[in-house]
Amino acid sequence: MRKERSKIVDTAIQTVEGFEKVYKVIHQNTVLRGQSKSTFHNYLRRISLISLHFDRLPENITDEEINEYLTALALDPKSPSRSSFKHMVYGLRYYFRHIGQNKRAIALPSLKNEHKLPVILNRSELKELFNAPKLLKHRIILVLAYSAGLRSQELIKLKISDIDFERKSIHIRQSKYKKDRIVPLSNYIAKGLKKYLSVEHPHTWLFNGKEPDGRYSPKGLSWVMREALKKTTIQKKVNLHSLRHSYATHLLEDGVNIVTIKELLGHATIQTTMIYLHVAQLPHTPPHSPLDTLYPDQI
Repeated sequence: MRKERSKIVDTAIQTVEGFEKVYKVIHQNTVLRGQSKSTFHNYLRRISLISLHFDRLPENITDEEINEYLTALALDPKSPSRSSFKHMVYGLRYYFRHIGQNKRAIALPSLKNEHKLPVILNRSELKELFNAPKLLKHRIILVLAYSAGLRSQELIKLKISDIDFERKSIHIRQSKYKKDRIVPLSNYIAKGLKKYLSVEHPHTWLFNGKEPDGRYSPKGLSWVMREALKKTTIQKKVNLHSLRHSYATHLLEDGVNIVTIKELLGHATIQTTMIYLHVAQLPHTPPHSPLDTLYPDQI
């Protein structure tokens, strides 16, 4: 467990009295609740930062001190999206609820949804992006992410055995919300995957990397995307997750039912999927009476 801890968390354990117990209990809590490791590490990092700043645990920090700290984060010019502020609020809210201080959790600033529409890469931009990497492995990573609408964690958790070339399907196991799902395997990427497997000879995981268990790391995936973008003329602010947004939008534009897209993406509710209705370029059908389409020959 120590290998997975960040330097900031280690420093908090060594410096702030009682923090090691906090770490162990929250770690047990997230495991028992089935929450992801990334969620756990993100929360612990934020709790570590504020605990180190005041040299005491959050329950011993006054509300006034917390508000001043959060205000400084919200005004930080290095974080224009206020991501540091938002993640700190999430972390503190999680922590206070964990120790039974629900009133303090509720009293934290509310976070309004910004309702930003996802940025979509058009088909020409996608082709340019996919041609950018020199290494076959990096090209396959990007094309596969788009072709199946995969999240980063889903991509790195794919095993060779999850790819069924005969049934033309990809089995995504225990993803977000602890759900499995099956998505179609593109004929185009299937050819590329076969070539990749014959050249790279990966073991167990589809993409081997430097993680302790042999998998590729999320940071490695982000690096692949950033380096590929540098070699293109694409000016849009996009990341690896933009490939998933583009996948959903293009399926919608190709006429796939939005309920089907919800299942392919593994969304918990249809409301999450409906955001793509605002970015998809769908053919406009003028208002008309359905009776006219029922008897078209009688008009």
